[in-house]
Amino acid sequence: MTTNTDVSVALVTLGCARNDVDSEELAGRLAADGFRLVDDPEDAETVVVNTCGFVEAAKKDSVDTLLAASDLKQTGRARAVVAVGCLAERYGKDLAESLPEADAVLGFDDYPDIAARLRSILAGDVLHPHTPQDRRRLLPITPADRDASTLSVPGHGRVDDIGAGAPASGPRTVRRRLDGGPMAPLKLASGCDRRCSFCAIPSFRGSFVSRRPSDVVGEARWLAGQGVRELFLVSENSTSYGKDLGDLRLLETLLPELAGIDGVERVRVSYLQPAEMRPGLVEAIAGTPGVSDYFDLSFQHASATVLRRMRRFGDPESFLGLLDRVRTLAPASGVRSNVIVGFPGETEDDVATLCDFLVAARLDVTGVFGYSDEDGTEAETMDDKLDDDEIRARVERVTDLVEHLTSQRAEERVGEQVIVLVESVTDGVVEGRCDHQGPEVDGTTRLTGDAAAHAVGDLVAAVVTGSEGADLVAAPLHADLGVGS
Repeated sequence: MTTNTDVSVALVTLGCARNDVDSEELAGRLAADGFRLVDDPEDAETVVVNTCGFVEAAKKDSVDTLLAASDLKQTGRARAVVAVGCLAERYGKDLAESLPEADAVLGFDDYPDIAARLRSILAGDVLHPHTPQDRRRLLPITPADRDASTLSVPGHGRVDDIGAGAPASGPRTVRRRLDGGPMAPLKLASGCDRRCSFCAIPSFRGSFVSRRPSDVVGEARWLAGQGVRELFLVSENSTSYGKDLGDLRLLETLLPELAGIDGVERVRVSYLQPAEMRPGLVEAIAGTPGVSDYFDLSFQHASATVLRRMRRFGDPESFLGLLDRVRTLAPASGVRSNVIVGFPGETEDDVATLCDFLVAARLDVTGVFGYSDEDGTEAETMDDKLDDDEIRARVERVTDLVEHLTSQRAEERVGEQVIVLVESVTDGVVEGRCDHQGPEVDGTTRLTGDAAAHAVGDLVAAVVTGSEGADLVAAPLHADLGVGS
């Protein structure tokens, strides 16, 4: 008879850092129930694909990954392939019908019982696919209702849950790390209460629900015990943290506590809504030792007309005023953003306004996305749609500008003194990230000199000597700064 300890499982994660956390919580539950985690899907009897449902390209990537995993049932050891994550939550039954190669499509509410679900699938049971619902109408928003809820809120595992691989004493967590690097995402909240007309995320991630500060701090301490030196705080909207707990300033008080955890050298906040930025939060990020001077500001556009149609707020003057406040407090701050080009009704004047803003803003990195309809959103029903060729042309135009501006901003950093967190030492090449560089999307910094002098997890003081695009080259000033420096 096959037992859980005989069953290997691989988790394949697509999409954002929030999904990374969800996968590590799933891994923790599976390991706690005796499943054996493996890195390579080719070595796994069960492959769990944590899908992304954000934009068309991400959806296609998720489907392609599920198909590739399903092929392993003929060429590898795989006995079952299971879809979880945002695409599975968002489309459920429709995904199951269009992708019979997957053995099951599970939603967020299946996460607490993921081990039992996999056992059933491996035993030959056919599970009913997840039925999508508008989670904005399901998730509780008060602390009392949250505690009583039977619904699963990804990323809201309590620190007293049983975990796998947790230390013998101290906070325990349901999470099991899948990446042993010195940076780890740490989820602040799930869901979003904003109603941007182009975005479907609230419908499948639900209303905004903050994690309790004690849970966030407990998990942060556990991560530090696992060797993590940088905490990357993630959510759909970090500026809203605490509002459902009765204190919208909780993030300002939480940051010093996280930065003060033994072993944690850097705390980075992601996804800040410009319209919700308040002076106290700007000051907390820019002025708290151990918190990166890093502002991930989701502008999305600069034309006030387009922003109103997006159901967002702002204009070039208010955005530039925010950037002035940031740089007054921390002149070397890193600022990244995303913009959507080709939104319904966008005119050439609107594009010019956006381009003028980008030139004036001097952002370190800007992601440029062409508008596409998302199922169930208000923008899907709007008039004045631009044709695909025009959207592509505008995306190319703005992207060319952004690439020039990104290179220019990186060149301006030559001569700056930086602290580099080393993330890889491979074939004599040492790479890491400075405070102004977020994980994966904001470029890296290569350290020159003796590679043997550095190890993954080192914090190295250096001076920037060159740049290529968003990437920097830096020369070390002295040895690793060490834990607690």
